[in-house]
Amino acid sequence: MARPLRSYIPGVSLHVINRGINRSPLFLENFDYEWFLGLVERATVRNGVAVHTYALMTNHFHLILTPDGTTALPRAMKEIAQRYAQFYNRKYDRIGTLWNGRYRAIQILDETYWLTCLRYIEQNPVRARMVADPGDYRWSTYALHASGKPPGWIVLHGAYLALGDNPARRQESYRALCGTSVSNAEIVRLRVPGVGIGSDPNPTPVRP
Repeated sequence: MARPLRSYIPGVSLHVINRGINRSPLFLENFDYEWFLGLVERATVRNGVAVHTYALMTNHFHLILTPDGTTALPRAMKEIAQRYAQFYNRKYDRIGTLWNGRYRAIQILDETYWLTCLRYIEQNPVRARMVADPGDYRWSTYALHASGKPPGWIVLHGAYLALGDNPARRQESYRALCGTSVSNAEIVRLRVPGVGIGSDPNPTPVRP
Protein backbone atom coordinates (compact mmCIF):
# COMPACT_ATOMS: atom_id res chain seq x y z
CA MET A 1 0.00 0.00 0.00
CA ALA A 2 1.32 3.44 -0.89
CA ARG A 3 2.48 5.57 2.03
CA PRO A 4 0.37 8.68 2.73
CA LEU A 5 1.80 12.03 1.69
CA ARG A 6 3.45 13.95 4.48
CA SER A 7 2.12 17.45 5.14
CA TYR A 8 3.89 20.72 5.91
CA ILE A 9 2.88 24.18 7.07
CA PRO A 10 2.21 26.48 4.09
CA GLY A 11 4.62 29.41 4.00
CA VAL A 12 7.27 27.79 6.21
CA SER A 13 10.58 27.15 4.44
CA LEU A 14 12.27 23.75 4.56
CA HIS A 15 15.80 22.48 4.07
CA VAL A 16 15.36 19.37 1.92
CA ILE A 17 18.07 16.72 1.53
CA ASN A 18 18.29 13.33 -0.17
CA ARG A 19 21.12 10.95 -1.13
CA GLY A 20 21.79 8.18 -3.57
CA ILE A 21 21.39 4.67 -2.18
CA ASN A 22 24.52 3.54 -0.31
CA ARG A 23 25.96 6.99 -1.13
CA SER A 24 26.17 6.03 -4.79
CA PRO A 25 26.40 8.85 -7.38
CA LEU A 26 23.26 10.62 -8.54
CA PHE A 27 24.99 12.65 -11.26
CA LEU A 28 27.69 11.33 -13.59
CA GLU A 29 27.62 13.91 -16.40
CA ASN A 30 26.68 17.57 -16.78
CA PHE A 31 23.50 16.55 -18.56
CA ASP A 32 22.37 14.63 -15.46
CA TYR A 33 22.58 17.80 -13.35
CA GLU A 34 20.73 19.77 -16.03
CA TRP A 35 17.99 17.14 -16.32
CA PHE A 36 17.50 17.06 -12.56
CA LEU A 37 17.22 20.84 -12.33
CA GLY A 38 14.70 20.82 -15.16
CA LEU A 39 12.61 18.30 -13.21
CA VAL A 40 12.86 20.41 -10.06
CA GLU A 41 11.71 23.51 -11.92
CA ARG A 42 8.71 21.82 -13.55
CA ALA A 43 7.57 19.86 -10.51
CA THR A 44 7.81 22.76 -8.07
CA VAL A 45 6.09 25.26 -10.35
CA ARG A 46 3.31 22.76 -11.08
CA ASN A 47 2.76 21.95 -7.39
CA GLY A 48 3.09 25.41 -5.84
CA VAL A 49 6.54 25.24 -4.25
CA ALA A 50 8.99 28.16 -4.34
CA VAL A 51 12.65 27.13 -4.73
CA HIS A 52 15.14 29.52 -3.12
CA THR A 53 18.46 27.70 -3.36
CA TYR A 54 20.10 24.44 -4.34
CA ALA A 55 23.42 22.65 -4.37
CA LEU A 56 23.71 19.43 -6.35
CA MET A 57 26.59 17.32 -5.08
CA THR A 58 27.84 14.08 -6.64
CA ASN A 59 25.75 11.74 -4.48
CA HIS A 60 23.23 14.02 -2.79
CA PHE A 61 21.41 17.33 -3.09
CA HIS A 62 20.27 20.21 -0.90
CA LEU A 63 17.31 22.50 -1.53
CA ILE A 64 15.59 25.30 0.35
CA LEU A 65 11.93 25.50 -0.62
CA THR A 66 8.69 27.05 0.61
CA PRO A 67 5.41 25.21 -0.17
CA ASP A 68 2.15 27.11 -0.54
CA GLY A 69 -0.01 24.14 0.53
CA THR A 70 0.18 21.34 3.09
CA THR A 71 0.93 18.60 0.53
CA ALA A 72 2.61 20.74 -2.16
CA LEU A 73 6.13 19.67 -1.21
CA PRO A 74 5.47 15.90 -1.00
CA ARG A 75 3.76 15.96 -4.39
CA ALA A 76 6.63 17.85 -5.98
CA MET A 77 9.30 15.66 -4.38
CA LYS A 78 7.50 12.45 -5.37
CA GLU A 79 7.41 13.63 -8.98
CA ILE A 80 11.09 14.61 -8.93
CA ALA A 81 12.24 11.36 -7.32
CA GLN A 82 10.23 9.07 -9.59
CA ARG A 83 11.03 10.83 -12.86
CA TYR A 84 14.72 11.24 -12.14
CA ALA A 85 15.07 7.58 -11.13
CA GLN A 86 13.35 6.53 -14.37
CA PHE A 87 15.69 8.76 -16.39
CA TYR A 88 18.80 7.57 -14.56
CA ASN A 89 17.93 3.87 -14.75
CA ARG A 90 17.22 4.07 -18.49
CA LYS A 91 20.38 6.05 -19.21
CA TYR A 92 22.73 3.86 -17.17
CA ASP A 93 21.00 0.52 -17.77
CA ARG A 94 20.24 -0.21 -14.14
CA ILE A 95 17.21 -1.32 -12.13
CA GLY A 96 15.98 -0.76 -8.61
CA THR A 97 15.80 2.20 -6.31
CA LEU A 98 18.08 5.17 -6.77
CA TRP A 99 17.38 6.92 -3.46
CA ASN A 100 18.53 6.22 0.07
CA GLY A 101 14.99 6.37 1.43
CA ARG A 102 12.62 9.32 1.59
CA TYR A 103 13.92 12.87 1.58
CA ARG A 104 14.49 14.78 4.81
CA ALA A 105 12.74 18.13 5.23
CA ILE A 106 13.79 20.33 8.16
CA GLN A 107 11.71 23.39 9.05
CA ILE A 108 13.40 26.80 9.03
CA LEU A 109 11.66 28.95 11.62
CA ASP A 110 13.69 32.17 11.76
CA GLU A 111 15.66 34.36 9.37
CA THR A 112 19.04 33.87 11.07
CA TYR A 113 18.69 30.12 10.73
CA TRP A 114 17.50 30.58 7.12
CA LEU A 115 20.67 32.46 6.20
CA THR A 116 22.80 29.84 8.00
CA CYS A 117 21.13 27.14 5.88
CA LEU A 118 21.81 29.16 2.74
CA ARG A 119 25.50 29.57 3.62
CA TYR A 120 25.82 25.91 4.60
CA ILE A 121 24.31 24.70 1.33
CA GLU A 122 26.29 27.00 -0.95
CA GLN A 123 29.56 26.37 0.93
CA ASN A 124 29.07 22.60 0.62
CA PRO A 125 31.31 22.18 -2.48
CA VAL A 126 34.14 23.96 -0.63
CA ARG A 127 33.79 21.75 2.47
CA ALA A 128 33.86 18.73 0.14
CA ARG A 129 37.09 20.10 -1.41
CA MET A 130 35.57 20.08 -4.86
CA VAL A 131 36.40 23.76 -5.39
CA ALA A 132 38.39 26.41 -3.54
CA ASP A 133 35.66 29.06 -3.78
CA PRO A 134 31.86 28.55 -3.89
CA GLY A 135 31.72 30.77 -6.96
CA ASP A 136 33.71 28.16 -8.87
CA TYR A 137 30.99 25.54 -8.48
CA ARG A 138 28.50 25.37 -11.33
CA TRP A 139 25.70 23.39 -9.70
CA SER A 140 24.58 25.73 -6.93
CA THR A 141 22.79 29.05 -6.58
CA TYR A 142 25.83 30.82 -5.08
CA ALA A 143 26.37 32.91 -8.24
CA LEU A 144 22.79 34.13 -8.02
CA HIS A 145 23.12 35.35 -4.42
CA ALA A 146 26.73 36.56 -4.53
CA SER A 147 27.13 37.92 -8.04
CA GLY A 148 23.69 38.70 -9.39
CA LYS A 149 23.26 35.88 -11.90
CA PRO A 150 19.66 36.17 -13.20
CA PRO A 151 17.37 34.17 -10.89
CA GLY A 152 15.20 32.64 -13.60
CA TRP A 153 12.82 30.25 -11.80
CA ILE A 154 14.59 30.64 -8.42
CA VAL A 155 12.61 32.80 -5.97
CA LEU A 156 14.70 35.24 -3.93
CA HIS A 157 13.70 34.83 -0.28
CA GLY A 158 12.85 37.68 2.07
CA ALA A 159 15.71 36.80 4.42
CA TYR A 160 18.17 37.27 1.57
CA LEU A 161 16.44 40.41 0.23
CA ALA A 162 16.74 41.99 3.70
CA LEU A 163 20.55 41.95 3.40
CA GLY A 164 20.49 45.19 1.39
CA ASP A 165 18.22 47.77 -0.22
CA ASN A 166 19.48 47.05 -3.72
CA PRO A 167 20.99 44.04 -5.54
CA ALA A 168 24.61 45.23 -5.30
CA ARG A 169 24.42 45.75 -1.54
CA ARG A 170 22.69 42.39 -1.00
CA GLN A 171 25.35 40.62 -3.03
CA GLU A 172 28.14 42.39 -1.14
CA SER A 173 26.57 41.50 2.22
CA TYR A 174 26.13 37.89 1.21
CA ARG A 175 29.72 37.58 -0.01
CA ALA A 176 30.83 38.93 3.37
CA LEU A 177 28.67 36.37 5.17
CA CYS A 178 30.14 33.58 3.08
CA GLY A 179 33.62 34.79 3.89
CA THR A 180 33.17 32.93 7.19
CA SER A 181 32.67 29.19 7.13
CA VAL A 182 29.67 27.70 8.90
CA SER A 183 30.86 26.64 12.36
CA ASN A 184 30.75 23.10 13.73
CA ALA A 185 28.02 24.15 16.17
CA GLU A 186 25.94 25.55 13.32
CA ILE A 187 26.47 22.34 11.32
CA VAL A 188 25.18 20.27 14.25
CA ARG A 189 22.14 22.52 14.42
CA LEU A 190 21.54 22.00 10.70
CA ARG A 191 22.10 18.24 10.59
CA VAL A 192 20.43 17.01 13.79
CA PRO A 193 16.61 17.23 13.78
CA GLY A 194 15.26 19.26 16.67
CA VAL A 195 18.58 20.88 17.66
CA GLY A 196 18.11 24.63 17.65
CA ILE A 197 15.39 24.51 15.03
CA GLY A 198 12.60 25.62 17.32
CA SER A 199 9.74 23.83 19.02
CA ASP A 200 6.76 26.08 18.37
CA PRO A 201 4.05 23.82 16.90
CA ASN A 202 2.51 26.83 15.13
CA PRO A 203 5.50 28.83 13.92
CA THR A 204 5.28 32.20 12.24
CA PRO A 205 6.24 31.56 8.61
CA VAL A 206 9.55 32.92 7.36
CA ARG A 207 8.10 34.51 4.27
CA PRO A 208 9.67 34.23 0.79
